[in-house]
This record gives sequence, C-alpha cells and structure tokens, in this order.
Amino acid sequence: MTDRPLKVLLYGKDARTDAIAEGLRRSDTRCELSVCAPFRSPGLVRKADRFVTASLTDLGRMVAIARELSPDLVVVGPEDPLSVGLVDALAELGMACFGPTQALARVETSKSWTRALVSRYGIAGNPRHRTFHAAAGLADYMNELGTVVVKPDGLTGGKGVKVQGEQLASLDEAVAYALSLLAADGSVVIEERLDGEEFSLQTITDGEAVVHCPLVQDHKRAYDGDTGPNTGGMGSYSCPDGSLPFLTEEDVALARTVNEATIAALGRETGTPYRGVLYGGFMAVAGGVRLIEYNARFGDPEAMNVLPLFTGDLVELMWATSTGRLGQTKTSFETRATVCKYVVPSSYPEGSSDGGVVSTDDSALGSDLRCYWAATELATDSSIRLTGSRGLAFVGIGDTLATAEALAERGASSVSGPVRHRGDIGTQQAMARRAEHMLQIRPTRTA
Repeated sequence: MTDRPLKVLLYGKDARTDAIAEGLRRSDTRCELSVCAPFRSPGLVRKADRFVTASLTDLGRMVAIARELSPDLVVVGPEDPLSVGLVDALAELGMACFGPTQALARVETSKSWTRALVSRYGIAGNPRHRTFHAAAGLADYMNELGTVVVKPDGLTGGKGVKVQGEQLASLDEAVAYALSLLAADGSVVIEERLDGEEFSLQTITDGEAVVHCPLVQDHKRAYDGDTGPNTGGMGSYSCPDGSLPFLTEEDVALARTVNEATIAALGRETGTPYRGVLYGGFMAVAGGVRLIEYNARFGDPEAMNVLPLFTGDLVELMWATSTGRLGQTKTSFETRATVCKYVVPSSYPEGSSDGGVVSTDDSALGSDLRCYWAATELATDSSIRLTGSRGLAFVGIGDTLATAEALAERGASSVSGPVRHRGDIGTQQAMARRAEHMLQIRPTRTA
C-alpha cells in the first residue's frame, strides 16, 4: 500500500456493487473511490469521489477510464466485465485487480466447461449431466434421467435455466426447450433434477489462501411461497452461526472442500491464480451435497448478507487478495443474522416498469438496517426512477433471524412507488417450510 489514499476504481451497477462501495468507504484504509457504472445509481453516485458512466461490456471504454484514473486497485462487481476480459486488459497495464481473468471466469460463463473441469479433476459434487452440441441422443438421454434441468451454456442472468416440473410442465416441453437452445447457441447442458435445499458459499481467495464467507440461502422465485417465475434473486438470509438450519457440519465441510479443490484446479488448468470470489451454488440432497453452479464474483443478493458482517478492512482485504497476500490478512465476520429483501417493479420479472418514481423513508436506516440501490437512476431533478429490473434492497441485521427479518420488512415496506417485495423471506413460516422439506428428504439425518 501507499502513504497517500489508495486510488480504488469500482466497476458495477447493482445493489451488490453498492454494498461493496459501502464496505470500501467503511474501511480504515483511506481510499479515493471512483465508480464506473452504466447509469447514475443513487447509492454509487453518493459514495463515489468520482463517478463515470460506461457500458460494462464496452472493454475499450472501460480500459480507457482505467488509464485515465490510474487506480492502485480495481474491483469488479458483476460478471459482465469479467466475461469480456477486463481483468486481463488491466493486468497488462500493471493494475491490481480483485476479480479473475477471462479464462478463469469461464467457471461462470461456460457451464459445460465447468462440469468438465470438476469431472476431470475428480472433485466431488457433480450431478449426472451431459453437454450436447447436436440433437442426436438428446431426447434419449433426457428420457433416461426421467426429470431434468435444461441449462444454456452461457450467461443468462439467472433466468435461462429451466426445471422440468416447474418452468417446464413435461418432458416433451423440456426436450423442445433444449432443442431451441441448441439451435440458438450450438450447445445445451442437460442435468438430472435434484430434490433438496439450495445454499451459497462465497469463498474469497488469492489462489492459495481462502476466506469462506457465512452461508446464505437465496430466494429465486418471484412471489411469496416460492411461486412464480425465476428472477435474479428476490432476497436472501444468513444465520448467526454462519451455517443454515437445514445443513449438517458435514455438508458445510464438503462445500468448503469442493470450493477449495476447484480453486486449485482452476489454477492448474489455466496457469493463473484465481483472485477474487468463487461463488459456489450448492444443493443439500438426501445423499449429501451437489454442486449446482459456479459464479466468478460475489452473488447478488448474497453479497449484501456477508459484506455488512465483515469486521475487517475491506480495502486491505481486496488489495491483499489481488496481490497474492490474503494469507497475511486478518478476517472475521460478526456472528449475527441478516435478511435481505429486494424491492422490485410491480411487473418484475415479466414486464417493464421503466420510469416509475420511487422514494424511501431513510429515517430508520442505520447500522442494523441498510439500503442498497440497484436498477434505479438518479434523475436531474433528484428524483429516483426505476429502470425495469430489481430496484433496491434492504438488509436487516440482528442477533436473531426474527429481528433481522423485522428490520428488513420495515425497510422494504417503507418504499413508495409502483413496487412490491416478497414479505416471506426470512420469516418463521418460510424457515419451517424448508425444515419440513429437508426432513422429508433426510428423515434419518439431523442438522
């Protein structure tokens, strides 16, 4: 580090990025924070010393901004800049980056490549699966599995994966959807459908040392009771012990082992250390834990559960990660619960509510209730307008899950405008539903 304030450049556009910006601002290490985003997000504009706009897939423009600002540390929030090779380009300029290279980010951008990697290195957790590049044998394999999950190979914003029995009513519909993906993209991944409870483990790493964040459970479905279409995530929760009520110690240990083994495999496969966050999406099933997917960055909303609990210096942590010194950095998380609830346009995710004005009551915000802005834009008249996707997220933090949920609900309910949110995230009823589900799956096992 330097004696002067560290110059940090943050690329992002969402509530996850707003939570990162808050953590950087909260650090003891002094920093001058510049933010690059495609629109004027209220949270990012307010936290940045300098704010610039650019598409997060326009590599030339993003690199030009970095050249102009000459940051000491670059932090990449979402997946788009990683997928176009931003870290590679900035590393060539000698800039330290918190985020993996384009080759390493394939762990998110290509589901087929990741399944093959996990198989090739003998890492536990892969479900039965097969990648198809032609229609031959596709229907037969899907019939063999009985019930299936159909996945596009590339990025879909969490909305392209479809499950037979949920988004796909029958095997015939599943086959038809798979054939459409094959025709459009030239490949499709078919996996067995698993029965269980999903959870997320975000592991910060410099390619050798690892920091495992508290476990989080996301809620993908649009409406209360886990109904409606899938979304990018309507909210999430974490518990004071860093685990989740339906998991055993063995489940947690296996998820950590899988992430660590994958980090090592990625380094061997590419010859480059993985530096940033490896997000493992897992499912607890009757026979243990299965790997659902990998992301090459913090989750959204999962980042908002873990970053407010981080008790160290986030600037120091990200600097150490990007320069291969993570093992020399002290890290810890508060033993408290969090509940995140996203406020979204009323028609989300099936329609557009662009231009609707929203307002919040900020009087209740504080250390135990945070607000993070996402797909909203600060207009020239100082109003805040929806841009069509998830709008803003409230995170309640408490010694118990019930306390955290009540705070998050108070925040989400305070928003005025053409919006809605899921009221059941983190509630006792939702937790009981998940516990009963796991009891049916694992009648002889206790968490």
